[in-house]
Amino acid sequence: MVALSDKDTVARQRFRPDSLWLSAPGLAYMVLLLIFPAGALIWQSFVDPKSGAFDLSVYEQMFSAGVYVKVLVNTFSIAAQVTIVCLLVGYPIAVWLAGMEERRRRMAMWLVLLPFWVSPLLKNFAWIVLLARKGIVAQLLTGMGFDTELNLLYGRGAVIFGMAHAMLPIAILTMLPTMLAIDSRLMPAAMTMGASRAQAFWRIFTPLSMPGVAAAGLLVFVMGLGFFITPALLGSPNETVIGQMMITQVQKLFNLRLAGALAALLLAVTLITIALYDRLFGMSAVSGNGAVARRAGVIDAIGGVIIEIGAGVSDFIARLIPARLGRGAFTVFVWLVIAMLIVPVLAFPPMAFSGSSFLEFPPKSFSLRWFQAYLGDDQWMGATTRSAIIAIVTGVIATIISGMAAYGLARSQRKAGGLIFLSFMLPMVVPNIVIGVSLFYVMAKIGLIATDTGIVLGHTLSAMPVVFVILLTTFRSVDWRLLQAAATLGANRWQQIRLILLPLVKGGAVAAFLFGLLHSFEELTIALFVGAGVKQTLPKQMWDDIILSISPTLAAASVFIVAVVTVLFVIAEKARPR
Repeated sequence: MVALSDKDTVARQRFRPDSLWLSAPGLAYMVLLLIFPAGALIWQSFVDPKSGAFDLSVYEQMFSAGVYVKVLVNTFSIAAQVTIVCLLVGYPIAVWLAGMEERRRRMAMWLVLLPFWVSPLLKNFAWIVLLARKGIVAQLLTGMGFDTELNLLYGRGAVIFGMAHAMLPIAILTMLPTMLAIDSRLMPAAMTMGASRAQAFWRIFTPLSMPGVAAAGLLVFVMGLGFFITPALLGSPNETVIGQMMITQVQKLFNLRLAGALAALLLAVTLITIALYDRLFGMSAVSGNGAVARRAGVIDAIGGVIIEIGAGVSDFIARLIPARLGRGAFTVFVWLVIAMLIVPVLAFPPMAFSGSSFLEFPPKSFSLRWFQAYLGDDQWMGATTRSAIIAIVTGVIATIISGMAAYGLARSQRKAGGLIFLSFMLPMVVPNIVIGVSLFYVMAKIGLIATDTGIVLGHTLSAMPVVFVILLTTFRSVDWRLLQAAATLGANRWQQIRLILLPLVKGGAVAAFLFGLLHSFEELTIALFVGAGVKQTLPKQMWDDIILSISPTLAAASVFIVAVVTVLFVIAEKARPR
């Protein structure tokens, strides 16, 4: 009888609900607005619309037509090239940030994070003006003796540059935590044993930082597969990618079967990429449960060769160039990259205050006419008001749902926590264009297309990963013994939450809400599909203006967005726990 009692006790403990159940609303949200819509969109690509029978004709059409194969190759090659550029340029910046003391690093991080929160749409719009045939960059290069007929836009180089510019902060932010976790005493210890600084860096620091590099490469590549804004604005027809083709199939041809097939292909490539990453590196760091345990094999051999080559080249350069000069060159490189990140953000105000009837930088005259045009236009003001309301509602809903899940995950020690974490990261892993088309397909059937409610639901889904990560970090930093101490002093559950927990997490909750708001305020893809051109958000209005006719009114609207983003970003960073 005692043995049975013990078994019953173990069974009750095993199936006893714990705090992980608080993630149920968020998981249900993911199922209803991501997994089910994406599955429904992909499934209808396998079904004949007339007979309802299983049919692969759309895939035969896709792979037999040369244009579709070319687009697929473009998409994968551009994503791979952008990933390489982001890793090569972002790694030195992450190393530079990791070597700073905490206060200086926090200030320097603002220079990386602010461009990250400015929409790629706005940054690409700025590059269109700056890189134009008669733009300031072409003028500077011509003055330096380069070809007078420079064409910096509408080619593969411009697309890769624009996409790398948009995703470079993501690569840096992904690599930095791994570098900060490296024991700072290891390199000095190696140098005391006779290693040069370059040898210590390449043979100690670099191998330990590789998991972060691999994670950054995974994230940038997956996001690059669904990127369509930059190729559409800075590229030519030769740089058309899957995202652009999906927009054409849905909005112009209303061919949802082919759109579903393209979505299936994108998801398949994404899953294969993640599976390869897991095979080579493991997924523990991605799930937030510690450092990645690299798998031995080919990747170690390749990494070893790269490290040996890097160490040898560094030693050779060190013998030719004084160390002080090398550090100076490194500092110059870092600040050039930082300046490149900031330039598009700083370019908007001068263009908006121009008195010219067309966009130019630098402006030749000063005027407020375009701000008056922006503030006096009902269409622009309606789009701005709608974006603000949708963003606030999105921030509230995402904070509540993600906050419940983050609290539950922080309080639980069960192995299922890693799976729940990855589930909340799905909107970041699944290409955004797939999410947009999937929501369009399902919401069209339930009457939520061209509604503010539909846009809010979609924006909440895409904002949840960043909100969840901030809140999870906040809850994991809480010392839960404080609540236990309050309980021993007579505080009830509500008093523990009101007087102890809420003050401790208030800053993180405010930051999470503001970052969710920012994400919604600048989101374009979901608004493009779910809004259906009827419910215009501010990014959608700007997208239409860029595509149809670029006017200085667009610059005035951009200044407003950058101002809002900057103010909210500073408040969120001040509120975010260190």
